[in-house]
Amino acid sequence: MARADWLKVAAIAITVAGLAATLVLLGSVGLGDVLGILGRIGIARFVSYAAYTLLILAILGVAWQVLVPGASWVTFAWARTMREAATNVLPFSQFGGIVVGLRVLVASRVSQRHAYGSIIVDQTAELAAQLVFTLYGAAGLLLVLQNRSDGDDLRTLALVGLGASLAIILAFAFAQRPMLTIAARIGGAILPGSAAAVVGVRDELDQIYARRGRVIACFLLHLLAWVASGAGAAIALAFIGFEVPLTDVLVIESLIFTLRTAAFLVPGGIGLQEGAYVLIGPLFGLPAEAALALSLAKRARDLLVDVPAMLIWQIGEARQLIGSRTGR
Repeated sequence: MARADWLKVAAIAITVAGLAATLVLLGSVGLGDVLGILGRIGIARFVSYAAYTLLILAILGVAWQVLVPGASWVTFAWARTMREAATNVLPFSQFGGIVVGLRVLVASRVSQRHAYGSIIVDQTAELAAQLVFTLYGAAGLLLVLQNRSDGDDLRTLALVGLGASLAIILAFAFAQRPMLTIAARIGGAILPGSAAAVVGVRDELDQIYARRGRVIACFLLHLLAWVASGAGAAIALAFIGFEVPLTDVLVIESLIFTLRTAAFLVPGGIGLQEGAYVLIGPLFGLPAEAALALSLAKRARDLLVDVPAMLIWQIGEARQLIGSRTGR
């Protein structure tokens, strides 16, 4: 079996295991209780919750676009939406979502040099912003656990997550040029000529980092997006009838995102996200069934936003393929 086939099998196996873990959690917590809490949201409020996600995606698109002067932020927002959709809906890891985002940019006539260079810097800035967000979450968790005798495992979990985040951002910061070769291999199958573009990307990286103000703006926009994502969870909790202080919700969300980043090979963080919510939520007064309901609400939101986005993208891909075959 070819290496690519093994990767597909592994991704599917991890996804199935994550789904099984989620079902076990639902069974242990109480499926009826979880669904009852979810039912409190209502269609109108759920649609508004999903619409709020579009605002966050717009911020992320602007954060990426600011690295490429003169480009359209709408193009980058759409590419960012597809990055998230491919990661959340399809059995891809974060790497798969990045490749899809690159293809969207190239299909939108953004040069491969700009696409590759900007996505590397954008990912680095995003991880740097997440590290700040993670530090806040780790500090909040340690404060909660300081007087608890049963918090050793969670302290270890927080420190491991912090260490993993730090290791990942250092890898992006100091190994970007070697990573270009990896990116070319990953993208080669769906981005013709990507290997040849790598040489120009090295120069593009130097040019992007020379525009320090834009890099700082990218970082700050990503930090805003992380905080906004945490605030989105607070909105969802309010919709299902649980008023949790925003500061506590941001701690919870920071830790959840950290664990998902550390386990970036797990497609969509399936199973891992649900387990983390059940483990961390009660520490901040959030019952396990409410924590699970929040996780499922986020999954449902992803489906509402990401599935239509994937369909639109596939229709566009099909039209482009038909056009190339007919010579139009």
